[in-house]
Amino acid sequence: MNTLLSLMLTSLLTFVELNCENLFDCRHDSLKNDIEFTPEGSRKWTERKYWNKLDNIGKAILSCGMEERDWHIPDIVTLCEVENDSVMRDLTKRSLLRGANYEYIVTSSPDVRGINVALMYHPGSFKPLSHYPLRVTPLPEMRPTRDILYVKGITVTADTLHIFVLHAPSRYGGEDITRPHRLAVMQRLATSIDSVKAIHSSPKIIISGDFNDYNDGPCLAWLANKGLTSVSANARGSHGAEATYKYKGRWASIDHILVSPALLPLVVSTHVNDTPFLLEDDPKYGGVKPFRTYFAYRYRRGYSDHLPLVIRLKIR
Repeated sequence: MNTLLSLMLTSLLTFVELNCENLFDCRHDSLKNDIEFTPEGSRKWTERKYWNKLDNIGKAILSCGMEERDWHIPDIVTLCEVENDSVMRDLTKRSLLRGANYEYIVTSSPDVRGINVALMYHPGSFKPLSHYPLRVTPLPEMRPTRDILYVKGITVTADTLHIFVLHAPSRYGGEDITRPHRLAVMQRLATSIDSVKAIHSSPKIIISGDFNDYNDGPCLAWLANKGLTSVSANARGSHGAEATYKYKGRWASIDHILVSPALLPLVVSTHVNDTPFLLEDDPKYGGVKPFRTYFAYRYRRGYSDHLPLVIRLKIR
């Protein structure tokens, strides 16, 4: 009887992380440098391309719910490189995802290009209790960057999760020069983690996003010192992807999901979703690579230059 009750009170939660690769609308924001993604810009970004991109991202997300012969809607999805609230509203209410009943939370950060991070959730699986952005103070010579999104909420089994979504500054300009910029984000994140730990005993924390740093990089080492474990370090796909991102023929993850000690024993599985339609052949370096929206400035109708990360948690 106790075993049966335990099984009844156990629920698997599917958590997804995805960098959408420039999910912009077609309208120019006069306060942001987004002209590139307008009909008049260098990408010739039209309504048709925009809606195709929305449906492609929706298709990528829905495919993350497949496990063997079973499928269900992913419960929580964290997204990088989404432009604004308008884009998230179109994604959840008007795209291929419109029947999935997703709700969302999105930041409005000082990033000069106008890109943000967001969290989508299914209300039947997760209920936010509070949320707010964490502003990162730029270092000298550092451009304003994306806010970190913090969301506290409860699962269907009344487990409390503390979720942080981030998109750290890129390596453009050189890894050595830009490393302090990413570490500034880690320092801001660590301060908030300490605040959560000061209030909650053994909190269940998930950190998710595009770190622009590899598994052996200083960002991951910084968080390891705070007691967080990267559960996506060895994540692989089943159709040729060795990580979420491929650069000049080398597979490596700059997308990561980390969890706190209280959550680590509840992680059932982690993988890269490399469903075949998210891939294309890599004629230059061999094998496959993510099927992205553009190759240089040539429109390809693809999905993203990143593949989704998927973890499944056993929540009681």
